[in-house]
Amino acid sequence: MKSLKISFVLIVIAGLASIYTYIRYLDHYTSPYLDVVINSHVLGESRKIFIRLPDKYNAQKSYPLVIKTDGNFNLDRWAETVAKHDDAIVVAIPNQFWTDTRNRDLVPPFARKDVNINARPTNETARELFGRADTFLAFIETELLPYIESRYKISDDRSLSGYSAGGSFVLYTMITHPSLFKAYFAFSPAAWYDDSVVVKEFKKNLFKLEGAPKFFYLSLGAKEPSIITGSFKGLLAALDENAPNNLVWAHQFTEGADHGTNPYMSIPTAVTEYSAFKQKL
Repeated sequence: MKSLKISFVLIVIAGLASIYTYIRYLDHYTSPYLDVVINSHVLGESRKIFIRLPDKYNAQKSYPLVIKTDGNFNLDRWAETVAKHDDAIVVAIPNQFWTDTRNRDLVPPFARKDVNINARPTNETARELFGRADTFLAFIETELLPYIESRYKISDDRSLSGYSAGGSFVLYTMITHPSLFKAYFAFSPAAWYDDSVVVKEFKKNLFKLEGAPKFFYLSLGAKEPSIITGSFKGLLAALDENAPNNLVWAHQFTEGADHGTNPYMSIPTAVTEYSAFKQKL
């Protein structure tokens, strides 16, 4: 009788775990927009993307493009915000569901030696999980963008957005492939890795952004940890000292926001600032 009770409890636990995993899967790996799978030779794996088209999408019209690195995270917020401005096609790339690929894909290759902080579990800080942003960027440039361009009319108004580790990916893209996008958005960027090496590399390579007008927006929640706030202030100092004249940038310390809520609260400001920038061109 006792063994039957134990078996029943184990079955219930397994059932609840399956339901929880399924709910997480739906939340993380499906969207109310177009779900597409790209078989990537660069990454050596299949990657899903979410494609949000404007409500009154016209196949004959050219649209701005926003590439978003954080999957469903604030995807609806982006959609409702761009709809109020110069409506855009928003393409979001979710992290793989069954394996940990976020830090692998989004952390710059020069920022992978000292990635541990107390709030992060040890099993999430192994060096091999970090530092392949160069490969992920190659996927975006050589596979994702051609895929989108072959199916939709895209204008030269192209933006890249990222949050936290995705923000560090934005910074990395700016200084390694500056002509790939016209605008960059970094929300609560994780620039603190390895004693803020991301900040140092950003400052040293800002000159590469010289040329055509570009826009950069970065924001941080006023309630974020000091390690993130310190590196954020380092980014602001780097921009003050080394930003080329063609780079128009704006920043925000979002009152009442922490690391998780800052993007939601500051996306409207980011898009509004970018719209103002475009109107002046």
